[in-house]
Amino acid sequence: MPRNPERRTQLADAGLAVIAEAGARGLTHRAVDAAAGLPAGTASNYFRTRDALLGALGERIFERLAPTGDRLAPLASREPSVDLVVDYVRYIVERLLGHPELPLALFELRLEAARRPELHEILTRTLRQGFDADVSFHLNAGLPGGAEEIRLLHFAIDGLVLDQLTPGTGHPYDVDATVARLVRRLTREI
Repeated sequence: MPRNPERRTQLADAGLAVIAEAGARGLTHRAVDAAAGLPAGTASNYFRTRDALLGALGERIFERLAPTGDRLAPLASREPSVDLVVDYVRYIVERLLGHPELPLALFELRLEAARRPELHEILTRTLRQGFDADVSFHLNAGLPGGAEEIRLLHFAIDGLVLDQLTPGTGHPYDVDATVARLVRRLTREI
């Protein structure tokens, strides 16, 4: 397998662009090569199977959505509180909606994983690692709530983002205010 990490990242980013625009059915090794501006066969050299390509896209989504230290540092300096959880979750939503191709690609991958057992296994592992990291961060930061609240917030934020990026309720609403209500209700502060 080729070992150029920059090329692998370039291909994964091209794959994310393809899947966000054309859906999982439009994602082929050839389409990734074309989107990356690379010779035919390059993607298949890095990702031998479709499941390997799809799994790499799931991993890359989380790499690209990772928080930045300059935004986390001021948050981390605050006292743990529900208001701090609100601001952390707002930052998550900001990252998701700021790069709509990433959550759209993740939704596509999750739907595809429902039909592909090997991808299901790969994506489940990636999602579990992300969830476990979120719970660990939350608990280590001394924030209110625990694993169950984080699980509920994941469900709520996934729904909010889906509503924002696809035909949704049809009624405009303030995303920041909605995030605050979700966090306060799910952490038992009304």
